[in-house]
Amino acid sequence: MTVQAHKVARLPWHERVGYRFAGQPLPWLLPVILILGFFYLYPVFDVFRFAATDVTLIGQDYEYTSRTIQQTITNNDLPFILWITLIFTAGSVIGQQLLGLIIAMVVIRAERRRLFGPTILRTTALVAWVVPGIAVGLIWQMLFSEAPFGGLNSLLRMFGISPVYWLSDPQMAMWSVIISNIWRGTAFSMVVMYAALKAIDPVLYEAAEVDGASGTQKFRFVTLPQLRAAILVNMILITIQTVNTFDAIIALTGGGPGRATEVISLYAFNIVFRNYDLAAGSVISVIMLMISLILSVIYALFLPKGDTT
Repeated sequence: MTVQAHKVARLPWHERVGYRFAGQPLPWLLPVILILGFFYLYPVFDVFRFAATDVTLIGQDYEYTSRTIQQTITNNDLPFILWITLIFTAGSVIGQQLLGLIIAMVVIRAERRRLFGPTILRTTALVAWVVPGIAVGLIWQMLFSEAPFGGLNSLLRMFGISPVYWLSDPQMAMWSVIISNIWRGTAFSMVVMYAALKAIDPVLYEAAEVDGASGTQKFRFVTLPQLRAAILVNMILITIQTVNTFDAIIALTGGGPGRATEVISLYAFNIVFRNYDLAAGSVISVIMLMISLILSVIYALFLPKGDTT
């Protein structure tokens, strides 16, 4: 045993622990790990625990059983709910990506030409992003209203076009929900695309112009490849956000007409707070978590390796 080790061995236990971890990152990171673990991981573990029980909101006693998982997964309503969720998520993600990219390109082009208005356009798009989901649902409910004062139908009547049953037609209601969600989420995609477009090296466009590339060719062979990482990361984030969206839908359609717009997050809400079945709602929440994780892994596989953009 060296002299230093002998001195350390004679120290009190708490000073030996401090000496051992001196200069190590673990003591500094441990409080953060414990706080994050308590606030974020504990609820997740509790959801998994409830999913393995038959607990309800109105009963005090429960037992651990796999019957809830079996009944929830084999429920005849689940395939329809997943199909509705797929349509809503795909429509919202594609719409937000395209509209966000278009607005970002318009803002970038306007800034390069020193035109008036890009800041106003960027701010206007961001306003929708900060509006709470319930308020978004109420705003679009007034716009889609089929009453004489409905915003969009009043506009259609001015041009002699027949009113559209935005919320009472099951086929149209899904489009109405998707449009409202695109309006709300486009700002986030715009911000991501705007940052990615600003990071593209102008030399690439100058080289393309020297080679005689048209505007379409520059977009296809320069812009899109450079935006690949941003598009995929944005797709991961807005997909997870869209799968978990229910506040705007419950305010806009309540999941109707019938169950035409009842996505899986709203389905989980109804099971827990209307059927009081906390265990089945936990199973649906676990399914939502699995869907988000699987989609995230699939998207991540297509991320460019070693690309910093």
